[in-house]
Amino acid sequence: MAAVSGKILQNPFPCKQTMQNTRLSHSIKIRAVKSLHATCQFERLGFSMQKSDIIATIKTRTIHCSAAQTGSAVASFEKVDFMKLQNGSDIRGVAVEGVEGESVNLTEPVAEAIASAFACWLLNKKKIEGPKRLRVSVGHDSRISAQKLQDAISRGLVSAGFEVVQFGLASTPAMFNSTLTQDESNLCPSDGSIMITASHLPYNRNGFKFFTNEGGLGKADIKDILMRASTLYENLMNEGLKVSQNEINANVKKVDYMSIYTSDLVSAVRKAAGNIEKPLEGLHIVVDAGNGAGGFFAAKVLEPLGAVTTGSQFLEPDGLFPNHIPNPEDKDAMKAITKAVLNNKADLGIIFDTDVDRSAAVDSTGCEINRNRLIALMAAIVLEEHPGTTIVTDSVTSDGLTTFIENKLGGKHHRFKRGYKNVIDEAIRLNSIGEESHLAIETSGHGALKENNWLDDGAYLMVKLLNKLASARSKDPTVGSKILTDMIDGLNEAEITTEIRLKIDQNHPDLNGRSFRDYGEAVLKHLESSVDSDPNFKKASKNFEGVRVSGFGGWFLLRLSLHDAVLPLNIEASTNEDAVKLGQAVLNAVKEFSALDISALVKFLQA
Repeated sequence: MAAVSGKILQNPFPCKQTMQNTRLSHSIKIRAVKSLHATCQFERLGFSMQKSDIIATIKTRTIHCSAAQTGSAVASFEKVDFMKLQNGSDIRGVAVEGVEGESVNLTEPVAEAIASAFACWLLNKKKIEGPKRLRVSVGHDSRISAQKLQDAISRGLVSAGFEVVQFGLASTPAMFNSTLTQDESNLCPSDGSIMITASHLPYNRNGFKFFTNEGGLGKADIKDILMRASTLYENLMNEGLKVSQNEINANVKKVDYMSIYTSDLVSAVRKAAGNIEKPLEGLHIVVDAGNGAGGFFAAKVLEPLGAVTTGSQFLEPDGLFPNHIPNPEDKDAMKAITKAVLNNKADLGIIFDTDVDRSAAVDSTGCEINRNRLIALMAAIVLEEHPGTTIVTDSVTSDGLTTFIENKLGGKHHRFKRGYKNVIDEAIRLNSIGEESHLAIETSGHGALKENNWLDDGAYLMVKLLNKLASARSKDPTVGSKILTDMIDGLNEAEITTEIRLKIDQNHPDLNGRSFRDYGEAVLKHLESSVDSDPNFKKASKNFEGVRVSGFGGWFLLRLSLHDAVLPLNIEASTNEDAVKLGQAVLNAVKEFSALDISALVKFLQA
């Protein structure tokens, strides 16, 4: 991103111990940079080596990290199943007590081990030769566990001989951009970055997202890092010396990177308007950050562009999320931003999730622009710039969206799997085989553009909308947000849209030793056979996930959740009667699977 002046503060690392419980001394044995690099050439750190072999191989300093345990006082390290922390291409866990039945598993020692494991993974990835030290940037959203985890991550990285740059409160997209920005005066680019976030999950959760200049890490990378972290945590916890305060002070710095990131967003809108300084002057735009990390957008993006932002709400970071869940898919969240738009007679409303990688909008009439509507609007904008391009979406997008993209806009709709990384990776794959794609976007609000390095950036999506507004207003100052809603005129939307979650009881004897995934696949196979023999239904000719079927003027999709023992059922239909017919067909096929909780589907059919 374009570089502007940011502030660098020396020696900011506080090494705070925030809990009053008994302190837990633990040790992670790590080599200095050269030795770490050499040892990381093994296929897995220590996986084919005994503890004594690791110690004999490394023959370097050992580092002791002192931290207070985040749960109740304990006398030694608690056993941690690191692999349960994987959530697709992210890491997520419980970082704070307070929710019944959810014990803490993302402690400071665990975070340190994960950071050290990422350091080893990154050295392998970068194939560093010689004395070069790697640099990792660390940022976080507004969660109450953010500071202690940032400190723990920093300790783990410093113990591995890395330079650490703390950004403090930041967005996930900004963390990726820090690996691209060329500005050594502000310690950019980073060789890797870590965002501390758990998206829209409750206050007690937290987690990590990892980036290099090639983008976000994939599932296999996360598994690799967690396996390394488990080895470090289990085998090396009783060895070594303490990381000195001098080492911390010398190797951790702070940079105001969000000023650098937001300046680039401002520049993009000005450029779209023909380099007008205040292209949004006269527009009233309200922002709802949900008390997450997105509050910057009002003062640092919209106001410099001339927009009035009075009536913006929940901009202050508050990790308890007291007003509503920061989630553009959440009905209460969307009601909140719609109310703000109408009460303030604003031209446009913008809402972000906690870490700003997802977003949605509301026009001046209160029309919500999220899910299929947001995809349709972004497709319209992108297809103006790149006629005929392929739009990649997740699997639950509507048939009406396909018709809109292909028949009205002249593009191609490629419906793929759920999961923002799946959608992005598929767009990249299509480009690699010669099929042009410039947009990968999910109904959740994750959207990535080729022009933006395939980063799912909620703020950049909103900038694309602002670019359209600014460009139109440069020709006609009376233009408002209606120009955006006019672009999705003709999008056919179903009257009935619902998602019903059918849970698999993993302790039920009907599983007969099978995993929930194998059981779910058996359910899907049986459903597929059932609809094949029913003349009222037609299976989707091209489908990458679950069983998608059209019939009775609508469609349903039953698929297996990416991470949970759940089969989500999506139904869209023009009438409630037709929706019931679709749901009944699914119930008839799956009711014989006794480990499947069909109560939610039965309730829907009886309503």
